[in-house]
Amino acid sequence: MKTYEEINEKIRKGEAVVLTAEEMIDVVEEKGAQGAAQEVDVVTTGTFGPMCSSGALLNVGHAKPRIRIHRATLNRVPAYAGLAAVDLYIGATEVQEDDPLNKIFPGEFRYGGGHVIEDLVRGNEVELRGYSYGTDCYPRREVAASVSLKNMNQAVLLNPRNAYQNYNVAANLHSDRPIYTYMGILRPRLGNANYATSGQLSPLLNDPLYRTIGIGTRIFLGGGEGYVFWQGTQHAPEVARGPNGVVKSGAGTIATVGDLKGMDARYLRGASIVGYGVSLSVGLGIPIPILDEEMARFTAVRDEDIVAPVVDYSRDYPELTGRTLGEVSYAELRSGSITVRGKRVPTGSTTSYSMSREIAELLKEKIIKKEFVLTRPVAAIPSAGSGLLLKGLRIRESE
Repeated sequence: MKTYEEINEKIRKGEAVVLTAEEMIDVVEEKGAQGAAQEVDVVTTGTFGPMCSSGALLNVGHAKPRIRIHRATLNRVPAYAGLAAVDLYIGATEVQEDDPLNKIFPGEFRYGGGHVIEDLVRGNEVELRGYSYGTDCYPRREVAASVSLKNMNQAVLLNPRNAYQNYNVAANLHSDRPIYTYMGILRPRLGNANYATSGQLSPLLNDPLYRTIGIGTRIFLGGGEGYVFWQGTQHAPEVARGPNGVVKSGAGTIATVGDLKGMDARYLRGASIVGYGVSLSVGLGIPIPILDEEMARFTAVRDEDIVAPVVDYSRDYPELTGRTLGEVSYAELRSGSITVRGKRVPTGSTTSYSMSREIAELLKEKIIKKEFVLTRPVAAIPSAGSGLLLKGLRIRESE
């Protein structure tokens, strides 16, 4: 057994043994989980891909005379103003006011909230327009200004749901035309299949029971530092798991927060998804302390040990039927093709494995250089057996 304090002391002395999740696989195979646990102190993980439930909380500062902003746009993208006088929240998936959306199908969705966030991180100015109904203490009714991160009071990346623990493999079984989804373009009659997450590098797949990832965990977020502040929305740990404890479908998620002013646009990019909308690609990495033999075994998970469900996005996903077309491993997915109903289907990923690897390597370097220490979670996020189930919307059908 090791403690966080012991591991952090080794980091401060420059004595910690730090490996990426890819490197840990070979060590456990050679020395076993017990030997690896004795030798290795920290394993780093990484993922980079669109994470729609993301956004930024911005305090843009007061105008003179003061205005209580009731409605606002940033580069013509609506921002939520129902917080306080000059606090705004810009969601990653919000689109520009004049975007034609899918009226000309498929829509291109060239610019939205995710792009505003990227522009801010790049140091660019964005156009703020704020409107108010006027009050005695906030008499101004309209403001137009160019704002940037350097002249904002605070700018916080505040993401309700990141780092999904496993996910669907999306395919188009029934439609005779391409369909446009958040998982990309799916060609007709099983013409292709798209998947997400970085598999053996993915944070929550390396800590399947959330033993070390919890509220207060320090993480690499968008090129800077951040923290897990709660379980993410749609966190649903009670799904089927393999003998290794790894979930077989979408399960855990985390809510994350960090200072936007310290982030890097290489790891935080606006995304345009044809026919669907806009998003924000987020780079996220989590260091996992090797406290004992079990954590060593968890962090040696391989792509061939992780399976995901193949789901038809032409009928079963939109209709919420719960049906699947079978399971495939991430080793099969990363090979470039899978077999579904006897047909060989080419695969593609919405997550960049090369960027995920880069993040895990960068986080490893930061720890080795004593620039990043670990934090013990102040509370756990719910794990299997918590009794939490993902609930659907109850709709009263019209008569």
